[in-house]
Amino acid sequence: MENNPFIEEIISQMTVEEKAAQMLQVPVSVIGMDAAREWAKKGVGSFLNVLGDDMKELAEISSKESRLKIPTIFGIDAVHGHCLNREATIFPSQLTMACTWNRDLVEKIGHVTATEVATEGIQWTFSPILCLARDARWGRTNETFGEDKFLAGELGVSIIKGYQGEDLGDDTAVLACAKHFIAYGEATGARDSYDTEITMRKIRDEFLPPFKKAVDAGCATFMTAYGSIDGTPLTANKKALRGLLRDELGFDGFLVTDWDTVNALINRQRVCDNHGDASRVAAEAGNDMIMSTLEFYDAVIEQVKSGKLEESYLDEAVRHILTIKYRLNLWEKPLKQGVPGSIGCDEHHEVALESARESVVLLKNKNNILPLGKNKDIKKIAVIGPNADDIRAQYGDWTYFTHPVPGIEKEPQRPYVTLLEGVKELAQGEDIEVVYSYGCSVNRREYYKGNFPGIPEFMEQCYADNDHDAPFYEEMPLISEAASAARDADVIVLALGDNYNCAGEYNDRADLNLSGMQEALVRVLETLHVPIITVLISSKPLAIPQVVKKSDAVICAFNGGMYGGKAIAEAIFGKINPCGRLPISFPVMTGQVPVYYNQFPGWHEGRYVDCPKDPLFAFGEGLSYTRYEYSDLKFNKDTLTVTVTVKNAGEVKGTEVVQVYIDDKFSSVMTAVKNLAGFERVELGAGESKTVSIKLEEEAFTVVLPDETRVIEPGDFDILVGHSSKNEDLLKVTVTF
Repeated sequence: MENNPFIEEIISQMTVEEKAAQMLQVPVSVIGMDAAREWAKKGVGSFLNVLGDDMKELAEISSKESRLKIPTIFGIDAVHGHCLNREATIFPSQLTMACTWNRDLVEKIGHVTATEVATEGIQWTFSPILCLARDARWGRTNETFGEDKFLAGELGVSIIKGYQGEDLGDDTAVLACAKHFIAYGEATGARDSYDTEITMRKIRDEFLPPFKKAVDAGCATFMTAYGSIDGTPLTANKKALRGLLRDELGFDGFLVTDWDTVNALINRQRVCDNHGDASRVAAEAGNDMIMSTLEFYDAVIEQVKSGKLEESYLDEAVRHILTIKYRLNLWEKPLKQGVPGSIGCDEHHEVALESARESVVLLKNKNNILPLGKNKDIKKIAVIGPNADDIRAQYGDWTYFTHPVPGIEKEPQRPYVTLLEGVKELAQGEDIEVVYSYGCSVNRREYYKGNFPGIPEFMEQCYADNDHDAPFYEEMPLISEAASAARDADVIVLALGDNYNCAGEYNDRADLNLSGMQEALVRVLETLHVPIITVLISSKPLAIPQVVKKSDAVICAFNGGMYGGKAIAEAIFGKINPCGRLPISFPVMTGQVPVYYNQFPGWHEGRYVDCPKDPLFAFGEGLSYTRYEYSDLKFNKDTLTVTVTVKNAGEVKGTEVVQVYIDDKFSSVMTAVKNLAGFERVELGAGESKTVSIKLEEEAFTVVLPDETRVIEPGDFDILVGHSSKNEDLLKVTVTF
């Protein structure tokens, strides 16, 4: 970090108390405005979750009434749009964004989000999350870019560029925050904030690459993880924070803890027994800003004055924070200006629609039942299911529904389009009747309280072997109504999945099967012998093999944001040609996880006795209304460039995602059967061919040794190129280094 005379002069004037305050981030939504005003007078470094006039007042106090008049940074969780403001543009979740495999679009999403956040005056978003979701039971799977380090790194860099722009001082640029450092998603049993039983070699090999790319891209802030590595909490982990992030990667921004993790050293992880020790440990480990642990202030002051903590640790942290404030030009503009009138504007909504369209993943299309339309002789569509008309489920986590801030209502704000609304709109143009029935709840505790006809005999027979508990009987009238609505339909559009009560922090799952009575709903609808198009609106992959078997078509939509329903409907009716690809694998059953594609070799027999080895749907998978053919694969060892010819062999234009994988055939330590090393999207008209060139990174051929060094070992490497991570979708050429 550069030696800035302006910053050094400020530090030289600061008292220990002012340095401690500068290291603190205060949650206004927790303590209220009266207390926040007092913190502003003390010169607190940052405020969290405050908007509007309250934010402007606190900025005024910090910049004019604190002794040194150091401006404060305001932070908010704008993780798929400025979603805590219900007026803002709400994008697909990060996992859903990853289905686009589109670097440029993700950068555009970042820029729109930054513009709207900055227009509110805020300078900092806690995004992107660069953890890997290799066990879908983890509650925060929806916040990630999926299971792969290369894809997460590429899309992470894109959204960081979108947030930060060319200059942090620009009115539409905000600070990005790469989180959570490090290996947070790999916690044992997918238990959020739990211990991670992996080695530093494994961290360097699998989990560090996306964060390295974030550092190289100039990401201004990082956030430490809640959890621990082999028993050492990340908040106290000098090797990870100072050794790996600062010294090795060269990170020169500032590092913030996650929510109250300094207190967690005492009350959850039990590695400290008092606030003084916890505060000292956190400062010595390299944390610059302490989120929400207000006890840190008095405790760290006492630690310095008693001689237990060197004041230089506070100087270092404050230097990091003030340098980023200087880059933000906060002394000239204490609040961002943004673009007045841009929050939720039509131009930004178009980007939300584009991102929803490109994230739709078609996973099954039996007998080309899709797309629908007059040519398929469709007169009536039954839209069924709990997620067909539920905007909360479509939005997912981290919106004004799930994380409200003071002054923001939780009622749904238009515009948005649910799946039901999208189908109705397009069906009207095709002269197709649409009927709707809720079907059943996602969670059994959400029973519908209306009046319905009795349970018909055929449904009792269908479930003669089912456990007839009270919840089942309460939901049977709903399922009965759905069956009646769909009985004379030409096709059923069935929207299943989860909702925000099933995902996020504190919401890890032990069972990835469909919750509630959704499986029962599918089994009843199957008896009608009406074609079923299943749409999965969920926060993560679910174990749905029987649903897939009983469905004629399957679409994965995850959490598509404000126009997710419109995009799905357009795919169903052929208004768009689906081009999304999975960034994460689907298990056949819960006990099969983790089922990520880049497994190690060596498993005896390569299967469970009661479950196949392969996932239900593989990383990179996704169908289209056309088909693509690959040929003439070549690799130039001197330039590390792959070339391949791709042909659209169908009758409609489409976009293919060309994927490059590398298999290190033999090495001194075990390596994955393949790793993604490159990808490019290519648009092709019907019958059109293009030669695609993809330059690979040298790191794609490296291995991390037991001493934690990274090298290229001599030997053979298979270069695999094609449509998905599945071997049958890939061409191969072998190169020797």
